[in-house]
Amino acid sequence: MNDSPGWATPGSAPSDGQETGIPRPSPPVDGSGPTGQWSPAQPPPGQWSPPSAPGNGPGAPPPAPGWGGMPQGPGWGRPPMAAKPGVIPLRPLGLGEILDGAVSTMRANWRPVLGISLAVSVVTEILALLLQRYLLPDATSVDANAVGAEALRQASDSARSELIATAPATLLAMIATLITTSVLTVVISRSVLGRTVTLSEAWAEARPRLLPLLGLTLLLSLMSVAIMAVALLPGFLLGGNSGLALLFLGFIGACAVILWLMIRFTLAAPALMLERQSVLTSLRRSAKLVKGSWWRTFGILALTYLLVLVVTLIIAIPFGIIAIMADSNGLNEFLNSSSSDYGWPFLIIMGIGEVIVSTLTYPFTAGVMALLYVDQRIRREALDLDLAKAAGVPGYDTPRS
Repeated sequence: MNDSPGWATPGSAPSDGQETGIPRPSPPVDGSGPTGQWSPAQPPPGQWSPPSAPGNGPGAPPPAPGWGGMPQGPGWGRPPMAAKPGVIPLRPLGLGEILDGAVSTMRANWRPVLGISLAVSVVTEILALLLQRYLLPDATSVDANAVGAEALRQASDSARSELIATAPATLLAMIATLITTSVLTVVISRSVLGRTVTLSEAWAEARPRLLPLLGLTLLLSLMSVAIMAVALLPGFLLGGNSGLALLFLGFIGACAVILWLMIRFTLAAPALMLERQSVLTSLRRSAKLVKGSWWRTFGILALTYLLVLVVTLIIAIPFGIIAIMADSNGLNEFLNSSSSDYGWPFLIIMGIGEVIVSTLTYPFTAGVMALLYVDQRIRREALDLDLAKAAGVPGYDTPRS
């Protein structure tokens, strides 16, 4: 147990249906802990009664709310509050606490968080803009009146052209996500312990894990491509109307399988970063942690990306309007779907909007992923005990049995 991003050795506590019986720390006896004043001498069970208020004898009226007519304190009758050395309380988290923890991390560590996300977003957007302007081919037009085999051929050509056009931007976005996720996961791991970290310190921690994280991302991408190819191949081979129907069914089935796998392996990146595991071990760790919580994990991620979409629209729509107004030919190019020859004013203004969106959304999504991982380890492996001990919370230094 140390204060490094890995926190505790994985597998040091049960993970598969063995949550019951996990030891919890004994409350401190000196009153120095977060649970308040506890006395080492407690009354025998069943022999303690609330104190009586003056005049509360036989036949006296019932006391006022609270024991002995005294007002009830806000913590009476409730278990002690969980320790909160950082951005989250050290106990199983609710949806709001996960989202709030991600935002609180951005506020508490805004220099490294916004520094890395802004730098990566600016470089990525500049490269994407230059590629779009000078290197990428125009999209292949599709004749709306084409039918049968000709329609299928044009749709195939259009899909191939779109894939070629979007592949560089997708690759750049993947690299940007890798860098920001690696650094921000380190920042979040420190924020959970109530500690701050500089950008240089976070980069030094994350840099050795970039190649394994790249391998994990490529493996998941190739897995998705292989599943989609296998599902669509029969439809392409069959052709005709039957082939189109089979393509549609194969596409729906492949999307369902890919979604199930991506949720199952969604905690692999935090496990790889914080536990310093290999790629395959991280995939197994994610599957182990998500087991039995697939729908909950899916719901939290769906809400997260819905919020990201809302933020994107709030920022992108005004910038799009300004870009169209600033470019003399912007409206014509925007309405003419067969042309993509936008002017520099349009591209630059839209690029600024994209940078703002990326700078805000990269840390938020990375924070939710990391806190989901922390929450699942708290639920399944009692990680809260190790975190409290690493944070130096009094009363949590009792060795785990």
